[in-house]
Amino acid sequence: MRLLFTLAFTAVSLTLAAQTKYSNEFMNIGVDAAALGMSNAVSASSNDVNAGYWNPAGLVHVEDKQLALMHSSYFANIANYDYAAYAMPLDDRSAIGLSLIRFAVDDILDTTELIDDQGNVNYDRIRLFSTADYGLTFSYAESYRYKV
Repeated sequence: MRLLFTLAFTAVSLTLAAQTKYSNEFMNIGVDAAALGMSNAVSASSNDVNAGYWNPAGLVHVEDKQLALMHSSYFANIANYDYAAYAMPLDDRSAIGLSLIRFAVDDILDTTELIDDQGNVNYDRIRLFSTADYGLTFSYAESYRYKV
């Protein structure tokens, strides 16, 4: 019975792990060149403006106003990943941060009207459009000092 339960549990776990998530997957790419260089292993040590993405509690270590900007291209420069963040301390124990992430494919050719009613190809009828996903986060962190 125990072996059957273990096999069933393993099969269900592998099935659930194999499912891919697509909605808002761009939010898992990561930000900050230093963090990406460390394989995103920075959630415990993030203590600057980028803490709003990795671990908002780290914002309490921000001592002055900070701004971060990042741009990266994906898929042979087809997709653009842009990140902007701002953080500032409110007092000696709290801070706020605002982050914006944009993942987009710009200047896609719309060729649905390329051929007119007579069957002629008319390149003047090509239009461009873009598609983008945005993620906006607001973070607040406060440090509590308890008396023991």
